[in-house]
Amino acid sequence: MKPQRERGRANLNRNGQERQEWTGFQESRPYGPKYDLRTDFVMVYGISEDLPRRIEGWKKASYSIHLMTGVSWGEYQDYLYGRFDGREHWDEAQTESSGGRLLHGKDVPYMVPTISFADYLAAQIKKAIDCGVEAIHLEEPEFWAQAGYEEAFKREWLNYYGEEWQEPHSSPDAQYRASKLKAAMYYRALDRICSEMKEYSLVAYGRRVRFYVPTHSLINYTQWRIVSPEALLVSMPACDGFIAQIWTGTARTANVYKGVRRERTFETAYLEYGIMQELTRGTGREMWFLHDPIEDNPRYSWSDYRRNYRATVAASLLHPGVSRYEVCPWPWRVFELPYPTEDGKGKETIPGGYATVLLTVMNVLRDMHNHDEVSGADGGEAAETGGIGLCLANSAMYQRGDVLAEGDEGEGFNYDGTAAAGALTERQQELLDWSAFYGLALPPLKKGIPLRPVQLDNILSFPGYLEGYRVLLLSYEFMKPEHPGIHQALGQWVREGGVLVYAGDGSDPFHRVSEWWNRGAGSRIYERPEEHLFESMGLGRNPEEGEHAVGDGAVLYLRSHPAGLSRSPEGAEKVLASIRRALELRGEAEEYRESGMLRIQRGPYVIAHALDEEEAAGSDGAAGANAAEAEIAAGASTAGFNEEAAAAPATGREAATAAVLQGSFIDLFEADLPVLQRVELAPGENCLLYDLSYAAQAPKLLRALRRREEAVMPERPAAARPRCLPARRASGTSAGKAPSSPMCRRRRPASW
Repeated sequence: MKPQRERGRANLNRNGQERQEWTGFQESRPYGPKYDLRTDFVMVYGISEDLPRRIEGWKKASYSIHLMTGVSWGEYQDYLYGRFDGREHWDEAQTESSGGRLLHGKDVPYMVPTISFADYLAAQIKKAIDCGVEAIHLEEPEFWAQAGYEEAFKREWLNYYGEEWQEPHSSPDAQYRASKLKAAMYYRALDRICSEMKEYSLVAYGRRVRFYVPTHSLINYTQWRIVSPEALLVSMPACDGFIAQIWTGTARTANVYKGVRRERTFETAYLEYGIMQELTRGTGREMWFLHDPIEDNPRYSWSDYRRNYRATVAASLLHPGVSRYEVCPWPWRVFELPYPTEDGKGKETIPGGYATVLLTVMNVLRDMHNHDEVSGADGGEAAETGGIGLCLANSAMYQRGDVLAEGDEGEGFNYDGTAAAGALTERQQELLDWSAFYGLALPPLKKGIPLRPVQLDNILSFPGYLEGYRVLLLSYEFMKPEHPGIHQALGQWVREGGVLVYAGDGSDPFHRVSEWWNRGAGSRIYERPEEHLFESMGLGRNPEEGEHAVGDGAVLYLRSHPAGLSRSPEGAEKVLASIRRALELRGEAEEYRESGMLRIQRGPYVIAHALDEEEAAGSDGAAGANAAEAEIAAGASTAGFNEEAAAAPATGREAATAAVLQGSFIDLFEADLPVLQRVELAPGENCLLYDLSYAAQAPKLLRALRRREEAVMPERPAAARPRCLPARRASGTSAGKAPSSPMCRRRRPASW
């Protein structure tokens, strides 16, 4: 499919802005020239007494000023201890079944988004509006799945459901309803805050203020067992857009493919950026993709940070529907703090070569919106199999909390990407794997098929949302449809020529939750939501496994749990065989192509990633197809998790071959910007290149470390003019002070 792409700077956004803001960063410290990244805007972080001074410093450097603050946690002790309204609010701290509070730091709990807490946040945000900020970012609306035992939540349950609170872990129904309420509460809080503050700004100052929600992806929140409003906010009038908080810390979370559990930073990041692109596609909301040159866990070396940064940048640029970027969170910690040396015997600040690469890439990101011409990676003129989607809905988050039998104390846990290796039990690790999703997502992606996660919730609200998709993969074994109309929309898409591949064996205990499909009367009660899906397509409630024609399209029914498909090569091949067969049913068998590389060209920029863990690339997809298709027909099960293979080095299969690009390129991922005629990528490697043959006739400045000032920009004071970070020699120690504890999930170190 061809995603809609953001156009040039002359266009107005939904707020009537003429000056577009393509790149920005967030920083809690006052202005400093060492981390002045020359972007369009800065998000001054946190509401404190020195906020006016910090705003003034960045404003003098000619930045557009935004504010970012946490909406689920922060330095809100005046609210907790009753100094705001005369009542203590510790009963609003998110709490586990054991009675333990979920904390982000000392006296910094994750909060239940009550009305009183929303009113408190609104009072704080007024201070920022009074200081003249142009936009507000309310980051990370998060409610942990294992929370829901605090008194404030019990009161909300009674008001929302009209009945006494139930322990969330007591049944699938209680857990599902608890999580659905958590998402609804954050929607209510954000709608209340944003709407009230927009009105306040207009009444008090006659100017509009924009509101954005920086949020992890739906994929990451579901995998990490966190509930957030996500797709609900797309239809909230007061929400102007999002920042997709995707970085090494989220993307390196391990998953299982062909029975092997390991980190797959590129693939996970690709899927995360993909669902965030599809969240706002066609909605009029703005989206920025975030990149982090390091991550929240300070235990890694610079080589690790650099390798994973390259993977996330490449993954994001393969999604041409977004051309706005947060180029760095907390640049102070990147350019001034030391991290472990390769030998682990000391610490060093950022190597000069890496600093140079970061500045180059940040300028490239700011230029990306100028190039609408896209080829490859499903952006048009594609050499790969395009138009393949995997459905994902908000309700996936509602199925992630623990459900325990009576008397079972369980093993409640929360995961934020900073846990040490081996910290989880095997049961906890299997839950974190979330293999029901990755069992469908990874097989096509690993074969060079640019699969897109599809925000299932959007198909009711935005007509034509499925336009461009040819094949959709769907399973209700890890999520549920929240409205019967979703099936009507899917049915129409199939009748018009789409092919739906449904995978599921009906074993998910959450099929029995009290929802629309089983609360009807008489014959309208369904045991599982897919029964309504099939019936709405004229197939009856329980069709046979296999192929079924529906109008001009078809349904392929795989009676297999998608988690099982992640545990063996045979399971992966079943997914690929279903996609091949789906294209055959559309008369497009020749358009099924596998590749050892994902590649895109956006104007002069070439982005590519060579895929690993596969045998020799470039096959026509025929190998193993007959056996897999026979298994689909017979409903054969897949093998179990491969412990021996999981322990193998994560280097990919020896049979994998290098991906090669021929031409004349500047390598933008290297500090010395070499000119290359041949780029060879080993499996797992990636590149960001400038194609010298693109518009070669016109002389121009090709790449620079500095931002080129434009005529429309005011002259910056001497202290704020562009600087390049000096190259530094790597050393074992630095005068910079590292935080004493891990920086958890976008958290400011205590020493900042």
